[in-house]
Amino acid sequence: MNTLHIKKGDTVVVLSGVEKGKTGKVMEAYPKLGLVLVEGVGMKKKHQRARRERQKGQIIDKHMPIRASKVMNVALQKERAKKRKN
Repeated sequence: MNTLHIKKGDTVVVLSGVEKGKTGKVMEAYPKLGLVLVEGVGMKKKHQRARRERQKGQIIDKHMPIRASKVMNVALQKERAKKRKN
């Protein structure tokens, strides 16, 4: 059974990558894949073609999941910061 250290509803901070330092709430967790979907992090642009006549094509911002290993619970981060100060 696969488990993650992050659950749906947790507030997390991104540890590495382009969006390092950003915080957000976990909207979905995919334990089998080792991915999490964080609100406001991992936004990608998707070009959508017009499906019908007289409909315009458009560019949609879409949330994409990121690796669970790249995020840390905000409460744990604050706890570690306290230990470093002492």
